[in-house]
Formats: sequence, C-alpha cells, structure tokens
Amino acid sequence: MPRLNYHHLYYFWQVARDGNLTRVATRLHVSQSALSTQIRQLEERLGHALFERQGRSLQLTRQGQRVLNYANDIFQRGEELERLVFEGEEPSSQTLRIGVLSTLSRNFVDGFIEPMLERQGVRFSLHARGLTNLINGLSEQYLDLILTNTEVGGGDEGSLWHCQLLARQPVSVIGPAEFRGRDLPTGYQDCEWVLPGSRTAIRGAFDAWCALVRFSPKIKAEADDMAMLRLLARDSGALAVLPPVVVQDELQQGRLAELHVLPNLYEHFYAVTVKGARQPALLTELVQKASQTDKLPGKV
Repeated sequence: MPRLNYHHLYYFWQVARDGNLTRVATRLHVSQSALSTQIRQLEERLGHALFERQGRSLQLTRQGQRVLNYANDIFQRGEELERLVFEGEEPSSQTLRIGVLSTLSRNFVDGFIEPMLERQGVRFSLHARGLTNLINGLSEQYLDLILTNTEVGGGDEGSLWHCQLLARQPVSVIGPAEFRGRDLPTGYQDCEWVLPGSRTAIRGAFDAWCALVRFSPKIKAEADDMAMLRLLARDSGALAVLPPVVVQDELQQGRLAELHVLPNLYEHFYAVTVKGARQPALLTELVQKASQTDKLPGKV
C-alpha cells in the first residue's frame, strides 16, 4: 500500500484550520488551484471527501474532522520536535481533551482536574455529553479520555476500550434532620422520595435493595443529573438517594442529614481510553492519582 503523502496532509491541515482556501494559498505562496489539487489527491488517497462547500466557505465532513484530529497531533508533535532539536526547548505546554458524562457528579470531576489547576503549562478542555457521543469522541480521536459512572466494554478482551475503575462513593438516604432515628425502611413508608433516573446504576441497585426488603417508595421525582438531585433533595423536603458528598455543603450547614448508609450501594467512576492509543504522560499521571483513593475531594 502506498504511503500517505504528508505534504498533501499539511496543506489539508492548513486549510482545515483556516477555512479559507484563497487565504491559505496566499500565506503558503502557492496558487489556489495547486492547493486544491493537493487536497483532492489526499482525498483520493484516503477514499473520502474531506471538505464540503457551504456558500463561500469550506466545511469539514465527518471524515475530514477525523483526519484533522490526527493531523493536529502529527504536526503539533512535529513542531515540538523542531524546537527540541534546533533550540533545545522542551514542550512548554500540554493540552488534554476530557469528555465528561453529562450526568456525572461534579464533585468527582472537580477532584479529577484539581491537579491540573496547579500545574503550569497545562491546558485542558472539558466536554459534557451523553455516553454515545463521548464514545464517538474517543473513536474519532477528538477526546483523549472520558469520565463516566458507567462501565464501558465490560472487560471484553475484544473491546476497543480500556476502562479503569478510579473511585467509588457510598450511597445514602439523605433527608431533613427531623427524620433521624427512624428505622429503614419501616419508618419511611409514608415519605416521598426523589431518586436517580430509572436507567442509572444507582437506581438499579436501589430498586434491587427495595425488592430485597419488600419496600415500595412513594416516588415524587426522578433525575439523572446529580446536580439536579442535589436541588431536589435540598428544596423538596423529600428523601433522596445519592452519595453524601453531592450535598456536602447542605450536610455541613445542617439543612440536610445523612440518615442511613445503604448497604453495598456505591457510585463508581471510570476512566475510559482507547486501547493501545498513545496517552499524554500527564493523563496517565492523573488516572494513577485518581485510582489511589476511593473518594476524590471537590464540590458538586
């Protein structure tokens, strides 16, 4: 198979970042037709259109965006190599692209990124999305890592993903302080509850526990997002099922109380990467640090 022409890739990279063929041709001191020819040859080599014209502008196709993600990495690393060889200058900054499940506890995300806030020369971007969108981001190389409370890949050796358990938090019954001292579940037969959404791991474990003890909670509200559950727990007067750290401020202020720790119920947190992909050293360091403790500090 013939090798990729990196000269063609470089021209594509310049146009993809700028979005204007004429401007790039002027900057690179080539004719517009020559630049178009180079990009067309790259498209023929890859077997996909990389741009589509919308009015006077060029927009990347889906495949074009994937190629751009790789080109960014290739040429940015090349620039670092040149500075290292010719000037003895080590890379001054690192950029990490982290996907975050949109329903994930904010306290966990805060704890994970905290080391980066204290490091010089580190840039990072956070992208809160649904799990399918995050997985697509990994597969298309525009995310380096995703954080989720859902296991991805299930330990299957044939999976494309490496899913590492980072931490877990116990789950409790949270509610007004006047409910202290009641037995669980008999003391809460007439109480209203706000619960995680029916498709969440916590809700599945709670429903299993309810079936085991033959308890049917009176559900007032459900929410997938931990930040929303925090508001419901704080303002509704109902009982909530969630990790205490989600409402740590309210617990400290006495607005809410941790009434019962639910047996064997935890929220789990995972880091997911592509198997075999080159990982920035800082990312490896963050994952190792996060996996050394069951809880991460931070606020929702």
